[in-house]
Amino acid sequence: MNEFRRLWGFLSSACVGIFYRFTFEVPFDRTKPYIICPNHTSNLDITAMSLLAKNDCCFMGKEELTEGLVTGLFFRTVDIPVNRESKMSSFRAFKKAIEKLQSGITMIVFPEGKIPDDYPPQLHSFKNGPFRLAIEAGVPIVPVTSLNNWKLLWDTGTRHGSMPGVCHIYVHKPIETKNLTVDDADNLRDQVYRIMKGKFDSMN
Repeated sequence: MNEFRRLWGFLSSACVGIFYRFTFEVPFDRTKPYIICPNHTSNLDITAMSLLAKNDCCFMGKEELTEGLVTGLFFRTVDIPVNRESKMSSFRAFKKAIEKLQSGITMIVFPEGKIPDDYPPQLHSFKNGPFRLAIEAGVPIVPVTSLNNWKLLWDTGTRHGSMPGVCHIYVHKPIETKNLTVDDADNLRDQVYRIMKGKFDSMN
């Protein structure tokens, strides 16, 4: 299913002249499980993160994504939907995510929770979930800054439209969490936010 998602995303982007270029702060083994933590400014981010992950990967996102034509296919099979209004749903999703990480599957979680409404986009505050998840699962977290995806496709395309070009994605070095406790989750969140905001602001 993940190979299908990568192929579908690549081909649908290529058909309109959109391609992806990744710059890595340091090389690392992408076949190991991580929590990939990207900013979210465009629907292109989903394809970009699917292409970035070399092993099996899984998105965690809002339950409404199960209703989408394409997203619903994946969120009813390999991805993890979350009802944010339900503590039980959040707990079950969190537990399932840990199980997937322990089985070698990379999790992709957008810490902002959604594509912000402001235009041009700014980096909004991060939710705590992916950072606590990384600590409890003992896996590194990989900050990823999508620098210009929003310029090529703004959300659904209704405000900015789509245009051909290259999406530039900066992959920061992984941050280890093995020596951290859940009490460090807020500090880890703030650290990742500063890293990503500095990169995003410097390029926009």
